Amino acid sequence: MNRRNTVVLFGSLMLAFALVSGTNAQAPAKHDAGAVEREAAGSIPSDPGPLATDLSPKLDSRDIRKAMRKVADWQLLAAESKFNQQWTFATLYDGLLAASETTGDPKYRDAVAHVAADKFQWTLVQSRFPHADDEAIGKSYLALYERAPEPVKIADVRATMDRLVARPDDPKKNVWWWCDALYMAPPVLTELSRITGDRRYLDYMDHEWWVTSAELYDPQQHLFTRDATFLKKTEANGQKLFWARGNGWVLGALVRVLTTMPKDYPSRPKYEQQFREIADRVAGLQQPDGLWRTGLLDQESYKEPEVSGTAFYTYAMAWGINTGRLPRAKFLPAVTKAWAGMLTHVYADGRLGSIQPIGAAPDAVGVSSSYVYGVGGFLLAGSELARMK
Repeated sequence: MNRRNTVVLFGSLMLAFALVSGTNAQAPAKHDAGAVEREAAGSIPSDPGPLATDLSPKLDSRDIRKAMRKVADWQLLAAESKFNQQWTFATLYDGLLAASETTGDPKYRDAVAHVAADKFQWTLVQSRFPHADDEAIGKSYLALYERAPEPVKIADVRATMDRLVARPDDPKKNVWWWCDALYMAPPVLTELSRITGDRRYLDYMDHEWWVTSAELYDPQQHLFTRDATFLKKTEANGQKLFWARGNGWVLGALVRVLTTMPKDYPSRPKYEQQFREIADRVAGLQQPDGLWRTGLLDQESYKEPEVSGTAFYTYAMAWGINTGRLPRAKFLPAVTKAWAGMLTHVYADGRLGSIQPIGAAPDAVGVSSSYVYGVGGFLLAGSELARMK
């Protein structure tokens, strides 16, 4: 068996374990677990076909929009019939909504709005409350409400967040005990607070964000550990274990929280500082091909480039440049290399490859591996890059 097939097989086995393991925070809800969800969220074909040759790496808005359309169109064709309420697809919906705003094509937004209304009835999965993964789709409901305010669109989101903020802290387990959760739930709370004017949601988010940060954020490394079980784990080279996509979730979360948080909110400077610290640290870990590796501090153990973490880093850094939070001179070269690097993983049909499957730690990545959350991150990154002047 050659190395590429070994990587693909190993990744598939790890994905299967992640989906059935009750200890994995990113496992889908019980009613949608196993093979059905695995097939819905992505695939790792043995022969994905040729790579695309019609995409330009230039940071020209027309070229960026072309790449976004190519990837988004393929993803819609491949997965629209499988849309569900899981965190995997919720992240794709974030990207599709951004793609409509950037390209001017309403079909991406319409696909999300259609399934939200007709299939999901604007509801959240409640079977694992208060699991943040099941709240992630609330971002899409709130965004669609903003375009056409109808109370039904956010009624269940609001009822669920009311239930969440009324829930006492569990001294034995943080509500957001894994760093991925910061992308799933906090942006829902901050946006809901902005829309409704109810500060309870924002204050709850603020309290829990810093509870999670106190446990998982390394103030020396300026990186998040995925969860407490990894706090003492190290890589083969002796460095601490930090997962690329996990820190991508956090940077993406900071973008969305800072976008909707009031400018005069008392603890806002702490979020601004954390954003700059992580972005600066991550920029220094970018590899020559423009992408990051799944294990941030041990590139020798994880040689394959990985797109989902790269996509969220690119999204956050581009937003930081666009909003004046990050120095253009330092970060523009990083996002330029990252975008060019990601385009080398787009196939002729629009498949976006080299996306690490569902998991919780650094791992091998197959070149054809494509999952909807990575596409969501790619579309968010493209949307921010297209705004650059």
